[in-house]
Amino acid sequence: MTGTSSSQLAGVASTSAPRSLGYRIGVLTAAVIAAVAVNAGIAALAVAAGAPAHFAPLTLPVFAGCTVVPMVVGWFAWRAVSRRVRNPRRTMPQIALAVLIVSFVPDVLLLVTGFIPGATLVGVIALMTMHIVVMGVAVVGYRLADRR
Repeated sequence: MTGTSSSQLAGVASTSAPRSLGYRIGVLTAAVIAAVAVNAGIAALAVAAGAPAHFAPLTLPVFAGCTVVPMVVGWFAWRAVSRRVRNPRRTMPQIALAVLIVSFVPDVLLLVTGFIPGATLVGVIALMTMHIVVMGVAVVGYRLADRR
C-alpha cells in the first residue's frame, strides 16, 4: 500500500462505478414525487387565482398521470439518446428544450379553442408552468440517475 486508505479507495470506486438499478429507481421515484407535489401547488394556486376547480387538467388524477407517464417515457428516451449521441451533455438539453416548446402547443390550442371546458388564461398558464416543472425536475433527475 502506498498510504491510500481503504475509505479513499471506496470513494473512488463509488464515483466511477455505474449506479445500481435500485439507486436509479430511487432517484427517479423521488423526482416524480417532487414534480407531482410542485404541480399540486401550482394547481392550488391557479384555482385560488381564478381557474375553475372543475377544470380537469388541474385535478390531481389528471396532472399526476400527465406528470408520471412523460417522466417515465422521458427516462427511456434519455437513456437511448444519451447512448447514441457523441456529446450527450450538449445534445440532451437541446432535445429537452425542443420537447418543452412542443409541449406548449396543445396548451396554446386549448387557450385559443377552449376544447376542454373551464379553460381560462390562468388555467392554461398553470398547465404551461407544470410543463416547465416536469421538464426541469426530469432533467435533474435523469442526470442524477444516469451519472456514472
